[in-house]
Amino acid sequence: MAFKTRITEMFGIETPIIMGGMTGVGYGELVAAVAEAGALGFITAHMFPSGAALKEEIDKVRGLTNKPFGVNLTLLPSINPIPYDEYREAIIESGLKIVETAGRAPTDHLPAFKEAGVRVIHKCTSVRHSESAVRKGVDVISIDGFECAGHPGEDDVGLIVLLPATVDALPDTPIVASGGMADGRSLVAALALGADAVNMGTRFCATQEARIHPNVKQKIVENTELDTVLVGRNLRNTARVARNAVSERVAEIQRDPSTTFDDVRELMSGARARVAVDQQGDVDGGIWSSGQSQALIHDIPTCKELVANIMAQAEAVRSKIDRSAA
Repeated sequence: MAFKTRITEMFGIETPIIMGGMTGVGYGELVAAVAEAGALGFITAHMFPSGAALKEEIDKVRGLTNKPFGVNLTLLPSINPIPYDEYREAIIESGLKIVETAGRAPTDHLPAFKEAGVRVIHKCTSVRHSESAVRKGVDVISIDGFECAGHPGEDDVGLIVLLPATVDALPDTPIVASGGMADGRSLVAALALGADAVNMGTRFCATQEARIHPNVKQKIVENTELDTVLVGRNLRNTARVARNAVSERVAEIQRDPSTTFDDVRELMSGARARVAVDQQGDVDGGIWSSGQSQALIHDIPTCKELVANIMAQAEAVRSKIDRSAA
């Protein structure tokens, strides 16, 4: 029996599973594999230097699948200007109808997206920000619990409370559960709490198609729920990253509340991580994101195998619940 929700109906996808945008991960080949598996994947726009380059990546995915996919726009301040307007126009010109946004609210982009019939999923880390985003016109909320990789916000609320609180506050808005989601049990639990889909990031990093060094994938499999570190706490820019020599050193430095980003700039350098971690496979060579859901990851399957396994487990869990209720 299929799991039909407002999200599967809205986007025409076979399963209520989403792979949101991820820096360094959301390339076309992985997005196409996710789509072919029956889930919804997102190209990460800011990894591309221009709207034209993003359009090429969109075309690449279209050459690999005829199933739905989208583009992620992560709207953050940057030293080097990011061509967000070019990205928006490339998305609209390509005819894509699904966008995921994160960071600040996409207020300035919504009129053009609305006019083009593009549905917008906005990632939030609190009920109040979710309510504000819906008032501004987004179509779907992806709510990130404290367990998530990357930026969980500053409220430290786990998904088992944050998800139903968001559902209660926004009953007419489809909600995606994000943070700690990794298997069929996660999916059924999220649906029981009122979600219409789950977002899985770390889980899709540990797949055959992810453009990530094999050492990193294997480390995700080996890690437990204790093997993440929170950095940036003293700067109120918290990020959950994998526990390693560099992240532990950053956390140690930042225990002094007087420290600034300059004190950890070299350790947290994205360029450093791209060379040491991504290229050389040194899992202790730099900062890289991973969520607590890594405790639930025990293999490195293809995306097709992963989605099939998740749905099979979800069906088994649902059947068990049905038998218990009979």
